[in-house]
Amino acid sequence: MSWTLRLKIAPPLRLDLRAIVPAALAAARSSAEAAQLPVAHGNDTLALAEVFAIERIDDDQDTLMFDGDCARCDRIGWQLASGRIEVRGNVGDYVGAGMAGGEIRVLGKAGVLAGCEMQGGVLDVAGDVGDFAAGALPGSMDGMRGGTLIVRASAGERLGDRMRRGSVLVFGDVGAFAGSRMVAGTLAVGGRLGEHCAFGMRRGSIVCAGAAPAVAPTFVRTHHDCGAFWQLLARDLARFGGPFAGLPARRIERLAGDLAVGGKGELLLAT
Repeated sequence: MSWTLRLKIAPPLRLDLRAIVPAALAAARSSAEAAQLPVAHGNDTLALAEVFAIERIDDDQDTLMFDGDCARCDRIGWQLASGRIEVRGNVGDYVGAGMAGGEIRVLGKAGVLAGCEMQGGVLDVAGDVGDFAAGALPGSMDGMRGGTLIVRASAGERLGDRMRRGSVLVFGDVGAFAGSRMVAGTLAVGGRLGEHCAFGMRRGSIVCAGAAPAVAPTFVRTHHDCGAFWQLLARDLARFGGPFAGLPARRIERLAGDLAVGGKGELLLAT
């Protein structure tokens, strides 16, 4: 069963759509019951039908589609465990936050904290994402812990902050402090990296497929033979296309760091 939600009007306040996931709509026995699902609007609670026109499609898919500019709609796909969500437009903050499975595809831009604390699944954003993507929720010690985040444009600051596991691919540029305090995982950037990339990085890999970034003095060049490892990683990234398609044919320069906090991370500069 699939559902299409068409935004009626741009809401004057931000909407919290954490309760609107494919499983919740599948549990509704009728369109009338789905229309009464709660949506937080500022300090008030609205019924879903007050904001969206609801269309139910009886098929064998488990898909939820949002149609319209949802830039004021936050927490779409919050803790998604299964199913597929597609947004034909922009989304607000926290899209895909805490998701453990399934797939979210955004055809526009996303706000801050996209994919924060992801544990699994795939979040694919066609446009830009804001600051703290794949990072930690405010007050939390752990960022992204699994899954795949694909950004086909650019990302803001603090991308992958406190990232522990998973893969992040950004086709365009990223802001300052990318991979800051990173514990593990893979972050691949096709464009330019901003200032202070890999600040406080403990472990993990940052692949620079575009211009070489300004590197802190707490990173040092190594002379290890990484050919076998690089081919495995490069081929895995190449399947996503874009600036990563030609990585298997390129060589790398490996820098280890951040030595200020142990020095077990790595910057891989594709040449």
